[in-house]
Amino acid sequence: MDNDSLQLADLSVQLLKSKKATDILKMDLRELTDIADYFVICTAESDLHAEALCDAVTEGMEKAGYPAWHIEGDADQNWVLIDFVDVVVHIFQRDTRQFYALERLWGDAKIEEVSP
Repeated sequence: MDNDSLQLADLSVQLLKSKKATDILKMDLRELTDIADYFVICTAESDLHAEALCDAVTEGMEKAGYPAWHIEGDADQNWVLIDFVDVVVHIFQRDTRQFYALERLWGDAKIEEVSP
């Protein structure tokens, strides 16, 4: 299962990169919690960008056989959460990301910064 969740996290990163998401992080939570194996976090530059990122991830993952289990926040594009059970993708606009600071909240996680 760990290998599947890593592949799922990596696929979500590639889909986010394809739509020019910025500040992408992959956080390995496996040793910290059972809520998810990975968080993938990125920044969107606008409402439209957040919507495009959300669409790219949900459509790309579904094509790969991984439909989203739950999506929250797509009506208010400041923070979109896409839950794939073992992987949770967070799409933030910059101010909202700084306010919630998931990187600090989950600071004990192994964090991989993804280059553009």
